[in-house]
Amino acid sequence: MRHTILRAFAALVVMTSVIGQGRAETPADPSPDKDAIERIVRDYLLRNPEVIDEALGVLQARRQAEEQARVRVAITENREALGAHPMSPVSGNADGDVTVVEFFDYQCGYCKRALRAMEDLLETDANVRVVWKEFPILGPVSVVAARAAMAAQRQGRYLALHLALMREPELTEQKVFEIANQTGLDMAQLRRDMEDPAIEAYLGEVRALARQLRIGGTPAFVVGDTLVPGAVDAAHMKELVAAARSGGERG
Repeated sequence: MRHTILRAFAALVVMTSVIGQGRAETPADPSPDKDAIERIVRDYLLRNPEVIDEALGVLQARRQAEEQARVRVAITENREALGAHPMSPVSGNADGDVTVVEFFDYQCGYCKRALRAMEDLLETDANVRVVWKEFPILGPVSVVAARAAMAAQRQGRYLALHLALMREPELTEQKVFEIANQTGLDMAQLRRDMEDPAIEAYLGEVRALARQLRIGGTPAFVVGDTLVPGAVDAAHMKELVAAARSGGERG
């Protein structure tokens, strides 16, 4: 792909220059043949290699800007699904002026690393609203953990179980239920609620939402109109919230 871009860019620049010169000097002459153009392209690139990096930089910046614009549109179109779905667990200030949405998996090491940033945000910012999006993509145990957390919400214990599951280095199905029991949940009710088709349907909606936003991994955060893939530390999270609060963007 890189070589194709370079060839196309260089050929376009050089052909335009050469053909333009040829027309000015000898209007009746035909355009240079393919071999001549390739020799000129090669010589040009050898003399001006910095043009390659410049062209690739412009192309990359343009694609990033286009992708960011597309994501902003997707966020706007899915604002209600992101922040107002009736089944999505919410922590912090329910009427906060900034909403932070996290897509996560309980077996994701980077999600566990980002947990401290989320806890710090909830502890230090009384006007932020956090929406948790269960996005179990790392296997069957992840699905069990997500179902358990969603079922715990019906007992008013979502955040307690969420934090406990995130703090566990390695999860198994048995460990999920042990942690749920230690969290003080009614286990019989939890197991019944975990089988509710509504929970499976909701997890499917979250997967579909992630696809629309092109979220392919965890964690991923939506802060205001900004999508931030990957783990962030507490300082970066606070910057993102401050930017959203002021109406700006921070990536």
